[in-house]
Amino acid sequence: MPHLQRICPHLQRIYPHLQRICSTSRGSAPPPEDLLHLQRIYPHLQRICPHLHRISCSPGSAGVFRTPNAEYKLSTGTNQRRPGGGGLWRPCRRGEDPRKRGRRPEGAGPARRRERRLQRKMARRGGRATSRWSAVLSLCACLLAARPARAGLYTASDQIVLLTPDNVDGFLVNSSAAMLVEFYASWCGHCISFSPVYKRLSTDLKEWKPAVNLAAIDCAAEENRKVCTHHGIKGYPTIKFFHAYSKPDSPGVSFKAFPRDVPRLRRRIIDSLEAHGEPWPPACPPLEPASQAEIDIFFETNNVQHLALIFEDDKSYLGREVTLDLLQFENIAVRRVLNTEGGLVSRLGVTEFPSCYLSYPGGNFTRLRVNVEARAFYSYALQGLPGVVRSGKPPPVSTGLRTNSTVSETWRPFNRSRVYMADLESSLHYSLRLELASHPVIKEEALKSLKKYISVLAKYFPGRPMVMNSLKSLNSWLQNQTSDQIFYEAFKEILDNTAQAPETALPEGVRWVGCQGSQPHFRRYPCGVWTLFHVLTVQANNTGGSDPREVLSAMRSYIHNFFGCRHCAEHFENMAGEMPGEVDSLPAAVLWLWSSHNRVNNRIAGALSEDPLFPKIQWPSPDMCPACHAVKDNGEHKWNKDQVLSFLTSHFSSSSILTDYLEDDGQILGKQREKNARRQLDLAAQKHLERKPREASNSQTPPPPAPSPGQEEEEEEEEPQDEAGAYEEEEGGEAKSSEPTPWAKPEMGGAGGRGQAHRRPSIVGGRLRPPAEDILDLDSFVNQHFKAKALQLAASSRLDAGLGMAGLQPLDQPLDRHQKRLQKRELAGQYFVGEDELSRRGHWMSVLSIGFSKVDISLCVILYFLSTMCLLVMYLFFKQRLRVRRVKMALP
Repeated sequence: MPHLQRICPHLQRIYPHLQRICSTSRGSAPPPEDLLHLQRIYPHLQRICPHLHRISCSPGSAGVFRTPNAEYKLSTGTNQRRPGGGGLWRPCRRGEDPRKRGRRPEGAGPARRRERRLQRKMARRGGRATSRWSAVLSLCACLLAARPARAGLYTASDQIVLLTPDNVDGFLVNSSAAMLVEFYASWCGHCISFSPVYKRLSTDLKEWKPAVNLAAIDCAAEENRKVCTHHGIKGYPTIKFFHAYSKPDSPGVSFKAFPRDVPRLRRRIIDSLEAHGEPWPPACPPLEPASQAEIDIFFETNNVQHLALIFEDDKSYLGREVTLDLLQFENIAVRRVLNTEGGLVSRLGVTEFPSCYLSYPGGNFTRLRVNVEARAFYSYALQGLPGVVRSGKPPPVSTGLRTNSTVSETWRPFNRSRVYMADLESSLHYSLRLELASHPVIKEEALKSLKKYISVLAKYFPGRPMVMNSLKSLNSWLQNQTSDQIFYEAFKEILDNTAQAPETALPEGVRWVGCQGSQPHFRRYPCGVWTLFHVLTVQANNTGGSDPREVLSAMRSYIHNFFGCRHCAEHFENMAGEMPGEVDSLPAAVLWLWSSHNRVNNRIAGALSEDPLFPKIQWPSPDMCPACHAVKDNGEHKWNKDQVLSFLTSHFSSSSILTDYLEDDGQILGKQREKNARRQLDLAAQKHLERKPREASNSQTPPPPAPSPGQEEEEEEEEPQDEAGAYEEEEGGEAKSSEPTPWAKPEMGGAGGRGQAHRRPSIVGGRLRPPAEDILDLDSFVNQHFKAKALQLAASSRLDAGLGMAGLQPLDQPLDRHQKRLQKRELAGQYFVGEDELSRRGHWMSVLSIGFSKVDISLCVILYFLSTMCLLVMYLFFKQRLRVRRVKMALP
């Protein structure tokens, strides 16, 4: 049973995904959230389908497959009564016809019954395992059709127009561009096999789009049945070519027995374009051969800088292909010249066919030198000529000072063939400080993605020591988080190193070098992200990582959850769905990311986001890596992947990264310390402002008791300091103290001593004596709070005046230690005496007002008066009533 043995590993891998899909779909089409599972199992299903075909029954022998040694049939027994139950493959007995299912073989009465009882017993024991594998086998064919029926064989990322009944007339009727349309059914095996070819064709003809476009429509979808029936589609896949300006009733030109490879399909399209009648499509250039007379007067009738002449024979398609490749570019025109054009051939001395010559005004000609005389090399060389720009794009901005409304930057000269650490650190800054900041709370799947992302960075990022210390501290903190969510503010505190760990910092700000664009909105962060992940995949390959998909999985999850361009994230997810079947080693991961990057370059070439100074090309270019490019026997371009891998591992290795334009480590660490110091001061000031309204001061603070001789000796031993410094320290102590808890009692002075704010700690037995506990009178809290403000203002003005007078003493007459101590006590005594005088002077006013307004006092007086009147009325009432009762009791 070699086929079953080959498909078993694939079945084991896809069974968890099938189980997940079956638990949610319940027999209906899979919901959108299960498309990820479908994408993961789809490559395995494609691999096992040929084996299932071999195992499947021949006509008339349903439920039977044969091997060289035995013959098997599907026996359901009692298991068929179970919901979703499958069957058991059992060998056919001698003399049994497997096609006569359910019939008793001759001479097999009691033995048959015993076997069936045994089979039912085994089915009850192993029914679950039986149904498991039979369910897999039965769902394989269904899922092959279910996935495309839901999502189709193509997406918008494939650069193929997806036709629907709503847009089909707009693309096929009276369109200025020709259309090549594939009519397919998503359940059709041949359509599934042809879809990769059609996708490659769309990528190959990307530059031909003004003249011809590619589209597809799924005829298996019920909403598209009318469109397919209208165009007479009876088999799949069917390809039809619709000329430009087609009529509503035009059936299109069907490609009979069309080829299954890109080069021949491309040539069939060129033949169809040349067969176009009048009017000629406006976007399509002339494809017929040029004559010498036309070349002589070309610059008189055309306003271009370059004319490329491709000399070839009559059967060659090279000239026409290059002509269409340069269709979207200005200041250049391409014409094909046949080898039979003797005058022009002899005039230029052309001896090789094909070959390319450049013609300029004035009759000058030069040979275009390329590594290989092939389409890809011609197209790349012609697109890079001076003055050649993509249509609709502004000319490149000259290097120098580039400004916009908010940014003014100086251009940094750089080497285009090198990677810069400044770009990698700028990408990290933008990713961790700006992009993640848009997620105040990171939880569940997003948190897992962040952990994977930081783990990969800490493991493979080739940064300088202080950056690596920062990434490792982030990774350690994240891995220790047991909750299913974190707050970005907590993450940023670790990133900014608020704990002041030594030699740990991630530079702030961006400093683009290799990723800088001609304008502030070009390249930059997207370029930095691609470069960062290229470096990580190469580092994982060079250091011998354990999991080939580790970096790609982290990249995929990060882009899916955090990347700001959601449209870009969707396209990348579509590409990543094809990754599981392709990436099975570390070099394969490096090549997959490179291939995906080129696919993206091809898709967005010519878009508004393309920088005219850095056009999107298939990278590396022939100039950067000539050995990476090769040509097949049929003249088609191909990549030498061994050379590409060698180039990538060298280009993105840590030893090749340049450190130009990096900020010095000491400056970065110094800026970080200053930032954290300012942050601490801001927090302290904020706490001070929040605490001030809640504080309550003492109503009266008597002067401190006279110090004992022992205390005077202790003061003399202390380091002398001037009065201003002493009081500044005392005033600053409040700002440095920690914030009291909301439930803490306000500090009030006792009857016979100073408040805690002015109480000096005393030392007993080498330890600080704990301060006496103050008991707060809540009835006097309001009175104390409002009166303390006036006392502090008056006392501080007197104290400042005293300090100012002390500061007027000449410097050449310094005070000795004893005089300073006496003056300090005198000033303190003036402070507390002035406070007592102010307290006695405003005692009665504070008693009467206690912080209330005149309206409040008036209301209180009125209420007191009304209360008194009510009591008086009640007194008179009861007195009169008692008097009447006494009179009644006195009567006989």
